[in-house]
Amino acid sequence: MKQLFDDVSVACSKLTTRAYSSSFSLGIHCLDKKLHPHIYSIYGFVRFADEIVDTFHDFNKPDLLREFKEETWKAIERKISLNPILNSFQYVVNTYNIEAELIERFMESMETDLQQHEHSEDSYGRYILGSAEVVGLMCLRVFTDNDDALFRKLKTPAMKLGAAFQKVNFLRDLKSDYHALGRVYFPGVDMHSFSETEKIKIEHDIDKDFKEAYAGILLMPKSSRFGVYMAYIYYKTLFNKIRSVPSARIMMERVRISNRRKIGLLVTSYFKHSFSML
Repeated sequence: MKQLFDDVSVACSKLTTRAYSSSFSLGIHCLDKKLHPHIYSIYGFVRFADEIVDTFHDFNKPDLLREFKEETWKAIERKISLNPILNSFQYVVNTYNIEAELIERFMESMETDLQQHEHSEDSYGRYILGSAEVVGLMCLRVFTDNDDALFRKLKTPAMKLGAAFQKVNFLRDLKSDYHALGRVYFPGVDMHSFSETEKIKIEHDIDKDFKEAYAGILLMPKSSRFGVYMAYIYYKTLFNKIRSVPSARIMMERVRISNRRKIGLLVTSYFKHSFSML
């Protein structure tokens, strides 16, 4: 029975999400249960692509990514794949009419990670669009349940939220991206003398994204509002903690939010959401 295979496929995407990201898993947990399998499936897809370019150092990354991309398009066209991650992803793509352009732009950014290690303002903007903003739009297609008018209304805030999340990740992972992968995402940054001025400039840009994203969260359907708000609160808390760390220390340590703090954020956020205090 194919339904059993589809259920196993979603279970694989869920396992992938929980193994790789406790914070993203927490956000999904706060969504309406009917949305869980679809968002797990999107995360599983983007995580596998990201793993190819970030961790498979002893293998032919370009070939692996090319094959993954080819299998993705085959899965979407055939509406089935023996790769459970792609099988669950194709279901979401076909059910919620996720545009091929979003998937293509995402794969382009993954390919960029194999070819480019420093960015100009233009290439940085294109990378953020493909690696983060389009992922936000994929999720938004699910959240708005094929309501095109609502999707268009929330499109820009969703992109800003994805951008903010990605930039916070870049700032948090500045040390590992540079030393382990040889990458510098922020344009014009001198990694040998990362200054407080450079850090503050980046933070102002992130803060602007967060502010534009927040207005959209308030307009989201009830089924997804709390989950997205929870992810927003987690990343905003992480961002504020990074802000308090001097630029010199950012290059020496990875800022984290403790599990106890995450639970505290969940309780506080649930209280605010329940009493319409967002």
